[in-house]
Amino acid sequence: MTTRDRDYQLMMTALAEVARRRDAELSNAEEAYRTSAAQAAGELARAEGDAAAADRWAGAAAAQVLDVDREAARLWDQLRRAPGMRVRALGEVPEPAAVEALPRVALERSPGSQAMAPAPRQSARTLLARAAERIDVTVRPAERRPLPRWALPLLPLLGALVAGLTGLIAAGLVTVGSTPVPGGAVIRGLGWLAFLVAPSAGVPVGAVIAHRRLRSKLDIGGIGLTLLGGMLAATLLSVTFAASR
Repeated sequence: MTTRDRDYQLMMTALAEVARRRDAELSNAEEAYRTSAAQAAGELARAEGDAAAADRWAGAAAAQVLDVDREAARLWDQLRRAPGMRVRALGEVPEPAAVEALPRVALERSPGSQAMAPAPRQSARTLLARAAERIDVTVRPAERRPLPRWALPLLPLLGALVAGLTGLIAAGLVTVGSTPVPGGAVIRGLGWLAFLVAPSAGVPVGAVIAHRRLRSKLDIGGIGLTLLGGMLAATLLSVTFAASR
């Protein structure tokens, strides 16, 4: 083999090596392109999903803001019509605080946000519902339900007990006022006045108990039963006191 043939063979070998390297580089470039394209498509799809979720969240938040504003305006107008409320002093509905003035923990976290979640707090709807309940109690007091049946037999006993205590106090005042003490006539007069109110002294007590404990109202029948027990007890005490004197 001549020198020219060897040079030609070396050149062909070098050319084949360069072609193999070129093919390998092209293959790597195509693989990297496909991988990058797939990653870019995934990132784009993820970004589009996040944008759609953010749009839905923003729309829901805007609708909630409108609902809260309408409910707040309705409650404010209802509060202005409450008895004893001065409309001029109350004024118009106050404007909400600016977002820049709110602490970061007071802002709702958007979907997908990695920020630290704010501490649990009551929603605006819960606060408005509580305010509406209080305004309803002021403007339109809730109707009290009648007394339960099991409480009716206890009303004469309550009336008798309160009337008995009032009668004992009245007897003590009359007795003390009959002694030669300063202001005896006044004390004796208070005692006889207590005797007069003793039969009905159990009615306000029964009304308070029914209102606060049973969430009910003392109707005409309940008042009659309480008065019946009070009158019987007051009559018995008056007869006993008169007989002892």
